[in-house]
Amino acid sequence: MTSESRGGDAVEEKAAALLSAVREAGPVAVAYSGGVDSALVLAAAARALGRGGVLAVTAVSESLASGELAAARALADTLGVTHLSPRTEELNRPGYRANGQDRCYFCKSEVLDVIAAVAREHGFDQVATGTNADDAADPFRPGIRAGRERGIRTPLLDAGLGKADVRAVSRLWSLPTWDKPATPCLASRIRYGIPVTGHRLARVDRAERAVREALAGAGLRSGQLRVRDLGDTVRVELDAEVVPAAARLTSLADVLAAAGFGAAPVVIDGFASGRLNHERPPVTKEP
Repeated sequence: MTSESRGGDAVEEKAAALLSAVREAGPVAVAYSGGVDSALVLAAAARALGRGGVLAVTAVSESLASGELAAARALADTLGVTHLSPRTEELNRPGYRANGQDRCYFCKSEVLDVIAAVAREHGFDQVATGTNADDAADPFRPGIRAGRERGIRTPLLDAGLGKADVRAVSRLWSLPTWDKPATPCLASRIRYGIPVTGHRLARVDRAERAVREALAGAGLRSGQLRVRDLGDTVRVELDAEVVPAAARLTSLADVLAAAGFGAAPVVIDGFASGRLNHERPPVTKEP
């Protein structure tokens, strides 16, 4: 047996384990952001439980990046799954606005409470998320606690699928999300200690769209792109190989200013996942 065939068998085994975990959960509403993890859970539920045994629910708020809802809806339609998009109000939670390192706990509490209520209205007692095995091992995941407190199901974690497994099974099943870059909520771009506001979320969203367009206009493409609001500075994080050319683009400062960052100094740097978890900021005033 070749290493390639052994690898294929391993992916098939992971897929089978995931389907088994979903069947055990039974009819389920999936907290579905449209990202690679929740998309795989949704696809697995459709396969294991049938289209009538799953409901896709996408929380919509100021923290959802532009374009994500439309993409999530398109995939749910392809899977033949009913898709709902209730409004959530994370900004009404003081713990979320305060933006401490436990911000995700308050965010997930709001999102999961709303999704669970919508699920019950449609006859679903169980809610599942896309939490995977690597997420559970990450010390900076306070949102997972919110799920555990509410008895939320985690099929990827239960089946032992980590990030690489999720992408491998997604590719096996020909899901368009298999190579989609991670798309965390917009609040993750705001340095801890800086209050989360609708203004800050909206300008980060505008800035990321504008930077991507500016890069494309210059013939540059970065799979990873984050605009980090650091309070007194804005940092644009890109794939490392794109950074030197992007740093020479004077237009980036202009588009960031137009997006709402004004004359704030701009830093162009390589992308690092979870970078703000390791940076201790000064507290700045709410704009």
